[in-house]
Amino acid sequence: MTVNDDSFTNWKHREETAESMIPMIGKLHREQDVTILLHSRSLVNKSVVSILKTHRFARQIAGAELSVTETMPFLRALTTLDLGPSQIDIGMLAETYRSDDRGLSVEEFTADAVAGATGANKIDRREGRDVVLYGFGRIGRLVARLLIEKAGSGNGLRLRAIVVRGGGEQDLVKRASLLRRDSVHGQFQGTITVDEENSTILANGNAVKVIYADDPTQVDYTAYGIKNAILIDNTGKWRDREGLSKHLRPGVDKVVLTAPGKGDVPNIVHGVNHDTVKPDERILSCASCTTNAIVPPLKAMEDEYGVLRGHVETVHSFTNDQNLLDNYHKSDRRGRSAPLNMVITETGAASAVAKALPDLKARITGSSIRVPVPDVSIAILNLQLAREASREEVVEHLREVSLTSPLKRQIDFINAPDAVSSDFIGSRHASIVDAGALKVEGDNAILYLWYDNEFGYSCQVVRVVQHVSGVEYPTYPAPAV
Repeated sequence: MTVNDDSFTNWKHREETAESMIPMIGKLHREQDVTILLHSRSLVNKSVVSILKTHRFARQIAGAELSVTETMPFLRALTTLDLGPSQIDIGMLAETYRSDDRGLSVEEFTADAVAGATGANKIDRREGRDVVLYGFGRIGRLVARLLIEKAGSGNGLRLRAIVVRGGGEQDLVKRASLLRRDSVHGQFQGTITVDEENSTILANGNAVKVIYADDPTQVDYTAYGIKNAILIDNTGKWRDREGLSKHLRPGVDKVVLTAPGKGDVPNIVHGVNHDTVKPDERILSCASCTTNAIVPPLKAMEDEYGVLRGHVETVHSFTNDQNLLDNYHKSDRRGRSAPLNMVITETGAASAVAKALPDLKARITGSSIRVPVPDVSIAILNLQLAREASREEVVEHLREVSLTSPLKRQIDFINAPDAVSSDFIGSRHASIVDAGALKVEGDNAILYLWYDNEFGYSCQVVRVVQHVSGVEYPTYPAPAV
């Protein structure tokens, strides 16, 4: 048998193994509210090839490729346990088992590692929480996709309604079409049906009411059977407490803004300060995409090295608030054609750091350049550290943070020398450390952080909503603190 024959036989074997994983992953998700992860990447509703590629990607962060033949025994062991709602990372189970010296079998080790989610320790399934989207633009539609995807067993977040301004003829059909197909993020994974008579979009069996209103005060959500809902404002029209309070209508309990909040509105970056949200807080902000990209790695650097001062330069994809061709705009430069120019503009991300990291004493400045790409941006974070470090030390620290720390859902890590912006479309992390571009000299470190400013940010928004709604389930094995 030739080497090629060996490689192909090995591939077919792994393909068969991945194929057999799919029904196990699906059953755990539907029947027990268990989400199977591989190094923080969900394997729910993934294809055979996607599962294999996710395993292969493990080499970027763990240093070696992870085979489905290594993780399959742990998945099989999980199916025998009395599991409660949780997220379980089979990649981490396999990694930690390698270094465990207790002589346990895979089944014994798995049962011990997830003991907090089994038997008498398991938490009860939470009652589903209603969610309303106010606005249905770029972020609104991606958040809708995520909410529908995560509906799972029906015990988590339930997208009940979308509020938009009244449109013209076939408004509902056109909005459904924009949800179904996206020029950047591709096709919606599932089926969408339009019920014009009832002003409803049916997405993967989820009935989503489309409510037409020109002002938040015009809507009584209880009239649509909606109660105790979390409303996500994707318009950015109101950013202070007074304006956002307009959304606190009958049927709405909390308001989450997908833009930086002003005044005393808390700016929350999941993974960094989400645990500071008070139970009685009814209005909060998820800050900006750039704030979410820079704050987690900034915290990782501050915790390990200390940060004396810093500057962030974002090279940002163009957005809908710019013009296709030169035209009037209230900002000085954003009126110039977005697809034809690099446009220097401001960013509020640096000033927002203080809200998310109040203990950070370092002064962080920032600026931004909009460039002619439709999605994915890069933040260049230039830091003066409190002590000197080597490049190898910083790379290893950030790799380890992305792999095992509480920030592993926010920070991803890549060392591919040929990576470019489009490679990160669809990334679910707040930012991705580009190890190859990272520079360290003495007490100066320059981090290059990719981020999908649309989808990655939308994932952070959903994480915040899950947290404040009480449907954010624990992850096992527990990340290192």
